[in-house]
Amino acid sequence: MTFIEFKKLLLDAEISVPKFSRLIKVNEKNIQSYKKKGKVPNTIAVIATCFAAMHKADIDYRRTIEELGLEQKTKKGAGFGHKKKNLKEPAADQEK
Repeated sequence: MTFIEFKKLLLDAEISVPKFSRLIKVNEKNIQSYKKKGKVPNTIAVIATCFAAMHKADIDYRRTIEELGLEQKTKKGAGFGHKKKNLKEPAADQEK
């Protein structure tokens, strides 16, 4: 699915990209990066299609998704939030 088709589905579902990303707990920058690529991943395409279909059928998809209790992923790779420990800390009794 192209990014343009994705945006049209979001319009059909009456949800913006920022609200969509918050609802599914995905960083908005990740969603916006698909604009440069021109296409969205299959999973994002399926979600947007389902949201549009549910909205058309007067199903409150927002509430349904919120009830899932999704959690935002945190960055765990090298360099994210890791502090290097000083292995050679001076001992308190070495000062004398």
